[in-house]
Order: sequence, then C-alpha cells, then structure tokens
Amino acid sequence: MKRLAVFASGSGTNAENLIRYFRTSPYGKVRLVLSNRPDAFVLKRAQSHDIETIVFHREQLYETGEVLTALEKRNIDFIVLAGFLWLIPPSLLETYEGRIVNIHPALLPRYGGKGMYGRRVHEAVIASGDEESGISVHFVNPGYDEGDVIFQARCRVEPEDTPESLAEKIHALEYAHYPAVVEELLKRS
Repeated sequence: MKRLAVFASGSGTNAENLIRYFRTSPYGKVRLVLSNRPDAFVLKRAQSHDIETIVFHREQLYETGEVLTALEKRNIDFIVLAGFLWLIPPSLLETYEGRIVNIHPALLPRYGGKGMYGRRVHEAVIASGDEESGISVHFVNPGYDEGDVIFQARCRVEPEDTPESLAEKIHALEYAHYPAVVEELLKRS
C-alpha cells in the first residue's frame, strides 16, 4: 500500500475528500498533510481525521531540504497537490519523478499558469465566452500547470453562470474524479 502526502494551502476540501476516499482503498492511504500556511484550515481538517500535519516555510522547501527529509523519513511514496500554490522544487521533482500530481480548476492548457487559481480562473473562463470548463489532473513539472495532463472532465458554462456557480460545478467534478484518478495511478505504480 502506497503512502500519500497531500500539499495544500487553503481550506482543504479536496484534501479531506482524498483522506476519506483513501481510508478504504487497498492501494494507498493519506499519511501526511503539509501546508505552507499555519492558518490554513486544511490542517484542522487533517487533524480531525488523525492525519499528521506539517507546516513549513519557504526556506524549508527550497533551501534546507527539510520538507524532502520529512517526506523520506515517513516513507512517502506519492505526492498529491490540492490547492497548493507554490512551485515544487527540483529536489522533490527528481526524488518523486512521475509521482507528483496536481488538479487545476480549468481545462489546461488554457487558464493555467502563475496566478491562475480559484476565482481568477472561473472569471477568466466566463469572460472568454467559452461554453465549457472543467478540471485537469496533471503531473507536476518545474512550471505552473505545465505538466502532462492525465485526465480531464468537463462541464457546461451557461450564460447565467457566475464565478461562484461555475466554482460549484468545478468542485463537484474535483470531488468525483480526483481521488479515483490518483487511485488509478497508484494501481499502475
């Protein structure tokens, strides 16, 4: 059984969904939640499920290697990003090559890149007049949202949609598909 770590920066609804899903999976379990924000609600969500948490700062991720050491010490096999807003450093990309995935709340390659997260993405999709949006699960590489796409799911963008209503549709797709896509990757590894 694979040991998963989830990186998140915010509320943690996707992280909690992953924790619940993998409670009963024979392929993996979430063992660790890491955040770069000590006030991130994801930490409380993880603790309520008895999942170990780590808060780290920029130097621990990019300079001292403490985050990588913590992952290795806990025998983490696979990393799942769930609303984590920093780039992953080369040391983690090399150590976990092909074993770090992210979810993006739009259909990549459109609406990706630095600063394209949350409401900003939904505003851009609506402003463009696109008739559909969705989610993209992709491997993580050195750039923002540039890794190979593994899976996409789509939804209609209706003329009356607002960023909030589109976000609800996107969240439903995330909850329905992200854990299953991760599980399929674990089956293959």
